[in-house]
Amino acid sequence: MQIAQIDLTRYSNQFSSYTELRLHENRVQSIALLNGDVIANTRDTSGGVSARVFDQGAWGFSSSADLANPSIEATIKAATSNAGFLARRTGDPAATLPRSAGNRNSDFSSNKQPLSQEEKIAFLRRIDQYITKNCPDLVSRQVSMNCLDMEKMLRTSEGASGYNITTRALLRVALTTRNDQGEPIELSEGFGHRGQFEDVFPTTDEAEIVVDKLYRQLLDKKQAVKPVSGYHDVVLASDLAGILAHEAIGHTTEGDIVRAGSIAGDHVGQQVASDLVTMVDFAHTYEGETLPVPVYLDDEGVESQDTVLIDRGILQSFMHNKDSAQFFGAELTGNARAFSYSDEPLVRMRNTAILPGQDKFEDMIAAIDDGYLLMRPTNGQADSTSEFMFGVQMGYEIKDGKLGRATTDTTISGIAFDMLKEIDMLSDEMVWSCAGMCGKKQPMPVGMGGPAVKTKVFIGGE
Repeated sequence: MQIAQIDLTRYSNQFSSYTELRLHENRVQSIALLNGDVIANTRDTSGGVSARVFDQGAWGFSSSADLANPSIEATIKAATSNAGFLARRTGDPAATLPRSAGNRNSDFSSNKQPLSQEEKIAFLRRIDQYITKNCPDLVSRQVSMNCLDMEKMLRTSEGASGYNITTRALLRVALTTRNDQGEPIELSEGFGHRGQFEDVFPTTDEAEIVVDKLYRQLLDKKQAVKPVSGYHDVVLASDLAGILAHEAIGHTTEGDIVRAGSIAGDHVGQQVASDLVTMVDFAHTYEGETLPVPVYLDDEGVESQDTVLIDRGILQSFMHNKDSAQFFGAELTGNARAFSYSDEPLVRMRNTAILPGQDKFEDMIAAIDDGYLLMRPTNGQADSTSEFMFGVQMGYEIKDGKLGRATTDTTISGIAFDMLKEIDMLSDEMVWSCAGMCGKKQPMPVGMGGPAVKTKVFIGGE
C-alpha cells in the first residue's frame, strides 16, 4: 500500500501518551560506469511504519516494514509498552516535553515522465563519451549517478501532521591520469541539486562544465609540488569551507552533542569567531530560494525555523529536538530528522552555511604573499572539541598575491573555533551544495553552503 493512501487520523484514539506515528519510504537508484562499462545498476525501496512514545521521561520506540492496519496498530502498542516499561524503572513523573502542532506539506517530486534505467544509462554514456573525446591520456574514468527520494507522513498526539517528499539527484565524475613519475593522480567531483533526475539534469551541459574544469585541474596536478608543512595563510574555496563548517562547527552546536559535553556548551555568548562570521542552519529558504534540503516540518511535528548559530562572531544558540530544547529551556528549532522508518529522530543539520562577506575572490588571493588556495575536500573528521583534520585533493600555491603551481594531496588540521577567529576576508559569493551525506549514527542528506574564506590553518607537507 502506498503511504499517501493511508489515513493516520484513524489511529489517534490509540495514543495514550505523547506519540509520534510516522510512515516512511526511501527510494534509491544508483548507476555507475567505469571506463564505459556498467559496473553498478541498482534500485532499492525500503519503508515501513514507526511509533515513538514519551512516558514520564522515558522513550519507547517500535517499527515494522508492514504497512497493513494490524501492523500499524501493533507498532503503536509496542512503542507504548516499551515506554511504559522504561518509565516504571527510570522514569520521572514530572518530565515534560515542549508542545508543538505543526502542519506542513511539501512535495518535490517531478511532474515529468520518469526516465527508465536504460535512458539514464544512456545519459551517463553521453557524459562518458564527452570525457573520452575531450580528456586524452586518462588512465581511467568513472561516471556515476545516485538518486534519493524520501517520502514521509507524520501524525502526533498533539495534532501535528505532515506529508513530504524530499528528492535529490547527484552525479559524480572521477578522472585519473599519471604524472611524469608514473604515479596515478585523481580528481573527482560530486554535483547535483534538490529534485528528481528529470528536473535536475535535463541535459548533459552541467556535467560537461564539471568535466572541463576537473580535467584542467588534473593537468595542473600532473606537475604538482608538495606544500610546505606548517601554519599558513590560506584561502579555503567554498566547497572546503562549507564541509569544514558543517563537520567541525555544526556538529558541536547540535543540542544532543552539546548536552553530551561539546565544547560549544561553555561558549554561549562568547566570541568564538571573527566578527565577520555569521553562521546559520537554514530550515528551507535563503533569500527567497528553496535550499538543497528543505525541511518545513521535522520528524517530531515541529515547524522548522532558521537557527542562528554564530552572529558576528558570537556563539548564539544551538539546534534542537524536543529533548534538548526542554533540557536547555530553549525554543524548538525543528532539527529532529530520521533517515529510515526504523530510525529514531536525532538532532540533524539541514542547510548549514557561513554567510558571505563583501570581498572579491581575486582580492583574497592578492592579499596573500606566501600561502595556498585549497579546494576539493576528501575524507575528514572532527570531534566535539572542534578539532578537525581533512584531506585536500587540490590546491595551488599563492606567491606575491598570484596563483602558482598546483599542490599534491595534503591535509589540513586545527581547532575550528581558532580557525574562525583568524578569518579576515569572506568572498561575496554564496555557493550551495547538496552532494554530501552526514554520517551521525545514521546517514542523512544535508545542504552546505558559504563563501570562500581567508584564514590560517596547519597544512601537512614536507
